[in-house]
Amino acid sequence: MLHLLYILAFTILAFIAVANLIRNLILFSFDRERIYPPKSASLANQGRYPYNRSTKQFTPHPELLDDTGNLIKEPLLVMRSIPVEDARQKLDELYEASPGHKSENQQEES
Repeated sequence: MLHLLYILAFTILAFIAVANLIRNLILFSFDRERIYPPKSASLANQGRYPYNRSTKQFTPHPELLDDTGNLIKEPLLVMRSIPVEDARQKLDELYEASPGHKSENQQEES
């Protein structure tokens, strides 16, 4: 009898959880379609970019601008791929150059 009570309780909890999930998804989709204009200049500056009231545009962060003030369009981080053997060789060189590394000759003497 107690098993049936547990099954009933967890079934009710599961229905409540699924209903809550569906309700939240619907509310988030409605909330996403809303447009929130900045209420004041102090609130606008808390966003991603400061809001310029005279031009009614957001100004990007200075690091995203080049020397002439234009927006940078190329990626800021460029990674090049190298072969695995080259990467291993560079890592081995770094390891051997580290201050805590003991060479094979020094390990044999100890």
